[in-house]
Amino acid sequence: MTTSTRLIKIAVGVVIVIGLSASLFILGRADATTEQNPPTTNKEQLPPGVVKFATDAAQLSSLKIDTVEELPLPVSDVLNGRIAYDENVTSRVSSPISGRIVSMYAGIGDKVRSGSALVEIDSPDLGTAEADWHKALADETRKRLNFERVKDLFEAEVLARKDYESADADLLQAKAETKRAHLRIKNLHGSGNEEGHFSLKSPIAGIVADTQVNPGLEVGPASPLPLFVVTDLSQLWVIVDVPENSVANIHPGQAITVETEAYPNTLFSGKVELVGLTLDPATRRVQVRCAIRNDDGRLKPEMFARVSFAANEGASKAIRVPNSSIFVEGMYSYVFVETQPGSFEKRRITIKIKGYDKSYVDTGLKNGDKIVSEGAFLLNAEVASDAH
Repeated sequence: MTTSTRLIKIAVGVVIVIGLSASLFILGRADATTEQNPPTTNKEQLPPGVVKFATDAAQLSSLKIDTVEELPLPVSDVLNGRIAYDENVTSRVSSPISGRIVSMYAGIGDKVRSGSALVEIDSPDLGTAEADWHKALADETRKRLNFERVKDLFEAEVLARKDYESADADLLQAKAETKRAHLRIKNLHGSGNEEGHFSLKSPIAGIVADTQVNPGLEVGPASPLPLFVVTDLSQLWVIVDVPENSVANIHPGQAITVETEAYPNTLFSGKVELVGLTLDPATRRVQVRCAIRNDDGRLKPEMFARVSFAANEGASKAIRVPNSSIFVEGMYSYVFVETQPGSFEKRRITIKIKGYDKSYVDTGLKNGDKIVSEGAFLLNAEVASDAH
C-alpha cells in the first residue's frame, strides 16, 4: 500500500469519528431539553354538556349557585289581575237634580261620616219642588176647612150627600198632592225652606277617593261620572280572569299572594271571595274576585297585579327554580347543575308551570340539587366552545 493511499484512509476515519461525536452531542442535548421541558398532554376529555373549572378559576366568581327544593305545585300559572274598590264599602255619589255647585265641604283624601255634607247645590228645580209642596199644603188646609163646613151642613140635613162626597174627594186629592210634593223634596234632599239649596250627602262613612267637582260646576243626574267616590281603602278587591282549565282548582276561602309593579319584592296576602258563575265565551275565562287587606294604604285601585293561587291540600309537588337559571335551545329548556365544586352539567328539564320570576319543573331535577341561578349563559357558551 502506497503512502498516499494510507493518508486518505486515515483522513476518512478522522471524518467519521468527528461525525459520530457530533451526532452523540446533539442527541445528548435533545435528551436534556426533553427532560427539562416535557411535551404537553392533551386537554382532559369531558362528556358532552359538562364544563369544569379549577377551584380558583376567575369564571366561578360570575356564577351564583342555589339549592332547589320541592314544593306543592300551584293550581295555575301566575295570572294577571287588577286591584279594584271593594264595592261592599264603596258609594258613588251623584246629584239627583240639576243645579250649580256653590259650596264644597269635602275633597280627595278627606274622611267623611255617613250623612256628612259633600257639596251644596243651588237648584231651580228644588226651588220649584219646595214651592209646589207649600202650595199643596195651603190647598190641603183650604179643602180641609171646606170639608168640615160641608160635613156640619150635611149632618144638619142642609146639604145633599153628593156635596158632602165631593168635598171629601177634594180633601183626599189635596192630601195626595201634598204627600207627592213632600216625597219629591225628600228625594232631592231638600229641607223645604224655599231657598232652592240642598246638601249632597255621603250615604256611608269612609274616605273621598275621587271627585269630579269644582265651585260653579253645573251638575245633574245625567252626568257621566259620579261627583264623589267614597270608600274604605283598607279593604280592596283583586279581580282575576282565570282560564277555564284552572277553575276547578279554585274555591272560596283559598289563599292567594299578590305582587305589583310598584312593590316587586313584596307579597300581599288575600283570599278568594267569589268564583264567577259564568264563563266569558270570548276569552274562555271565569272572573274570580278576591279580598285583600290594605291597612297601610300602599295598594291603589286600578293597579295591575300578578296573582298566585295557593296549592290545594294534597297537591302534587315539583321543583321550584328561578327563571334566571333557565335557558332555551330549540324546543327544550335547560339548566346547569353543579355536580361537584367547579364541575357543571347541562341538564334538560320540563317546565310544568311558568311563573313571572320562578317556575316549577317536574322532570330533570330533584330536591336538593344545586343549580346555577346566575351565569348559565356563560357556562353554555363555554360548553359550545369546547364542542368546537
